[in-house]
Amino acid sequence: MVKTQDKWWKHAVVYQIYPRSFQDSNGDGIGDLKGIMERLPYLEKLGIDAIWLSPVCRSPQDDNGYDISDYQDIDPMFGTLEDMEELIRKAKDHGIRIIMDLVLNHTSDEHRWFLEAKKSKDNPYHDYYVWRDGTEDTPPNEMRASFGGSAWEWVPELGQYYFHQFSVKQPDLNWENEKVRREIYDMILWWMDKGVGGFRLDVIDQIAKEPDLEITANGPMLHAFIREMSRETFQKGELITVGEAWGADVERAKLYSNPNGNEFSMVFQFEHIGLDQQEGKEKWDLAPLPFVKLKKVLAKWQTGLYGRGWNSLFWNNHDLPRIVSRWGNDREYRVESAKMLAALLHGMQGTPYVYQGEELGMTNVRFADISHYKDIESVNMYKERVEAGYDKDDVMESIYARGRDNARTPMQWDGSANAGFTAGTPWIEVNPNYTTINAREELEDQDSVFYFYQKLIRLRKEYPVFVDGKFELLMPEDEKIFAYTRTNGDSRMLVCANFSGEQAECPLLAEWVDAEVLIHNYPGEWSKKLRPYEAVILIQS
Repeated sequence: MVKTQDKWWKHAVVYQIYPRSFQDSNGDGIGDLKGIMERLPYLEKLGIDAIWLSPVCRSPQDDNGYDISDYQDIDPMFGTLEDMEELIRKAKDHGIRIIMDLVLNHTSDEHRWFLEAKKSKDNPYHDYYVWRDGTEDTPPNEMRASFGGSAWEWVPELGQYYFHQFSVKQPDLNWENEKVRREIYDMILWWMDKGVGGFRLDVIDQIAKEPDLEITANGPMLHAFIREMSRETFQKGELITVGEAWGADVERAKLYSNPNGNEFSMVFQFEHIGLDQQEGKEKWDLAPLPFVKLKKVLAKWQTGLYGRGWNSLFWNNHDLPRIVSRWGNDREYRVESAKMLAALLHGMQGTPYVYQGEELGMTNVRFADISHYKDIESVNMYKERVEAGYDKDDVMESIYARGRDNARTPMQWDGSANAGFTAGTPWIEVNPNYTTINAREELEDQDSVFYFYQKLIRLRKEYPVFVDGKFELLMPEDEKIFAYTRTNGDSRMLVCANFSGEQAECPLLAEWVDAEVLIHNYPGEWSKKLRPYEAVILIQS
């Protein structure tokens, strides 16, 4: 029997909150920390162990809070530092830890370090950032920023360029400078002293950049920097740490999430998330989901990290469309497909992440036209493609399917005005279906998506096979059935799901007729002929 090291986060389920859209306490239309405190009893009832907060540090909000101007203060839109300290304390009373979102690759250009760095080449903070000499017409090289344009910004009073992988208002930090690293470690220890339960590290695979060689991700010093940071900070507490690493493959993930704990607990990798777009094109260029490939990708990560790393399990986050609209059926089979997708994910090895509203089966939104959208990525893409001659309706269909505002419409608490999110005018409109899809309705229905998630979370804590079991993919070439087993000693679990809107036969279920049903997303008995989006988890021991 395999048993994982006794780390609390291996048994845990994390709930991601996008604070701006979760709960507004003061009527200004923007969610805040006091609003989150109001909803802690709800989250305790769901059963989650930790809250990952999207960025709440002080920021000019050029990039949604990922441009931090003060790591040790809270942005006024969300409240005060005292509110954050109170949230940490109150969450603990409910058995919930707070995970902070930290951006260590860059700061805001309004951070005091950068304001000093621009004053002179001799300023002590100048070398906190990445600078190169040059002339105004000739940047150091042709590197492009992820948000468009050159990655180099000219500062005429210094006769130098600074490097920014993202917005021009997000200058990259120079991790080669030991003083930068020490400042960051001291800041992390400061938050640890305040009682946070962990950190999500934004684009952490970019910190070891070598722009002269046009290297951004996975630079040669990356793992040395992470190990030093872990040794100086994370390993001094019982933290969960998850690195965002778009460039991670299975072999790199083994380094990041090595069981010896010298780097992170786990990483977010995104290989499965990019499968339903046209190859070599942008996320807006839609393609059908290659279902067989999805199974094989997820199986690769399950088997590749078994005993040698740890998976993060997610369908949704603040940047992704709602999974029930993306890969389920958000109309005739919304409840069934939301539950099916949950069972598939939570049956795997790793730490599951539930994004706010996922436990209600919240759906994508279809606003009437582009004027209703807030996300700068969607707005810019619409403008560019319409100017390039794309059909407006086709562009809107791409936004309906992939726009980030799908995840950012306010949390749907009840059927009252603005879904119970705010007494004021919400910063972004509420999805009109809030009158039928909301927490109050689901809490009164024992067969709701909410209670399905609640049971899955409880099962993870009750049955060691969820945490420790070895994964095996079954029926890998089947076009409708996603089935796998998890085995741990004498305990064997089967997860079997119909990933389609049609009836599908699963012959292997005949071998499990005497098994115990752990969870089932349809009322009544199951058979080897699965109904649309039917899913069942069985156990033999």
